[in-house]
Amino acid sequence: MLYVKEAKGSVEEVCKKVEAATVANKFGVLGWIDLKAKMNAKGVPFGPEVRVVEVCSPAQAKKALETAMVISTVLPCRISIFQEGGKVKVAALKASALLGLFGRAELAPLAQEVDASVASIIDLACA
Repeated sequence: MLYVKEAKGSVEEVCKKVEAATVANKFGVLGWIDLKAKMNAKGVPFGPEVRVVEVCSPAQAKKALETAMVISTVLPCRISIFQEGGKVKVAALKASALLGLFGRAELAPLAQEVDASVASIIDLACA
């Protein structure tokens, strides 16, 4: 269900690597969310760094949406970079797990392609 790897470097350094790996895998970066900063700004003290990047392959998203528009509820793909136990980790939910919830067997090959691309992004960022 999850793909998680330990990374080398700071959260900031790994975020840059994730962005470069995203482009190298023909995905686009739609945006970044700094959860620590957002929570602290709302008066909720939070210490560990945690950033979420939203990434997308427009061609793959189109295929999924043409199958069922409700799949938009799990788009775009999200990759999380966070501190845990003194280490930096990078994680994502597997597209195959998410798309499997929709009961559309025809999406399995597409989900596997997305899983492979997101795993490649994470692997490159953690190297």
